[in-house]
Amino acid sequence: MKITGRQWLILLSVQFTTVLFGLTATSVTVILPQLKGALSATQEQISWVLTFNLVATAIATPLTGWLAARLGWRTLMVLSAAGFTVASMLCGLVNSLEGLLALRVVQGAFGAPIFPMGQTIVLTSFHRSQHPFILMMWGVGGVMGPILGPTFGGLITDYMSWRWTFFLIVPLGVVAAGLAFAALNDDEKGRPRPFDHIGFAFIAIAIAAAQLLFDRGQRNDWFDSGETITECVLAGVFFTMFAIHTLTAREPLFEIATFRDRNFAIGIFVALIMGMLQYTPMVLFPPLLQELQGYPESTIGYLVASRGLGNLASFCIVAQLTRFDARLCLFIGLSIQAFAGWMMGALDMQITVESVILSNVLHGFGFGLSYTPMAVLAFSTMQTRYMTQANAVFALIRMLGSSVFVSLTLVVLAHSTAEANVNLSSAITFFTRDLIAPWVQAFGSLGELQVQARLAAEIQRQASMIGYINAFHLMTLIPLLTAPLAFLFVLRRSEA
Repeated sequence: MKITGRQWLILLSVQFTTVLFGLTATSVTVILPQLKGALSATQEQISWVLTFNLVATAIATPLTGWLAARLGWRTLMVLSAAGFTVASMLCGLVNSLEGLLALRVVQGAFGAPIFPMGQTIVLTSFHRSQHPFILMMWGVGGVMGPILGPTFGGLITDYMSWRWTFFLIVPLGVVAAGLAFAALNDDEKGRPRPFDHIGFAFIAIAIAAAQLLFDRGQRNDWFDSGETITECVLAGVFFTMFAIHTLTAREPLFEIATFRDRNFAIGIFVALIMGMLQYTPMVLFPPLLQELQGYPESTIGYLVASRGLGNLASFCIVAQLTRFDARLCLFIGLSIQAFAGWMMGALDMQITVESVILSNVLHGFGFGLSYTPMAVLAFSTMQTRYMTQANAVFALIRMLGSSVFVSLTLVVLAHSTAEANVNLSSAITFFTRDLIAPWVQAFGSLGELQVQARLAAEIQRQASMIGYINAFHLMTLIPLLTAPLAFLFVLRRSEA
């Protein structure tokens, strides 16, 4: 089927808003060290700049379906882009940590509908036979944010003030809002369901508690902290209450029929795994390259952004392979991510720029090869009237997957590093000192304090590398175990 000019404009609009959201999310992570100094904040306090934004986004995401029915596509997307842009500008003007945290909450709440609405719009504005190509094209927009974000944030950190990371979002936001106004109609407007206040309260508390649990668990030493125990109890209780309420309410926040779709049920599990794999390399590689290898922030930005090149390369074949066999395409993509994780786990202290780029490019290629068939399969049998709320669930599950897996890898990193440090230190005794003598002679006698300090620092470096390697091994195991699930999807299409 031929794609009309209006459809191209819709696709461009959705791409641009997705780039805006992804660019902001990834660029802010790079400027945290500068923010810490500028706002006289501790490491604990500055971490809330990310946490508050993630919690606000997660809480607001379930509202997407109801807001779309209440306001319509165009109004919702324009308001989201405009509110996100204004909040970004104010973030650049703020002079206190408290003000920045409040504005990051506003920014996250306005930005929450952008991703699920974008996917809803491209899936419902085009015929099902066009979905592989259209999702691939929309994916270009999704990829550009993670490519540009670390590069953008790194350059600004090196050459300009952190404020410009937020200021330079403003013209992009204005363009995004203008495109949404020109391209979209107020589809779905006038079909609002009664708002499920109780269901939303349950899911909001559960999501906030879970997000805080996984984001702050490592800092709080997990269940040695009363805060973590409280968050775990709240998440468990309110998720259970939300499930019971959804099954018994006359007008629940999410229609039960959405979850009865077999492909969608399998799809949200795979989306959870894809969320786990999406951001973990971007979390692990910057501290690895900076603390153990001494790379500057701008160079780290370029190296991490190389993952996006793999994403872009995958777009050359993903639409054709998805049309040929979407399940096979998903299986291959997950397998490639597993292989890339194995490559990352094979790195050592002689890590090279080439090895970092190759493993990240390959991982990005596998991710790009997985996402399009996953989305096509998950929504291939979904009725159109459930599409918006289904995409909200889809986006929320991916977001929670990212939080869970990042926290899990940080736990593995911390515990593996501590264990390796103990094991390596215990191996250096009176009886093994001759083994390290050649290394020590370059710095002095083993009895000198500065030499002992140097030796302890080297042990810590080696132990940290072991921790990172073990964390990367998780990125091999998870996609490897998930890949066979691709063949559980049903290859059939039903028109809504």
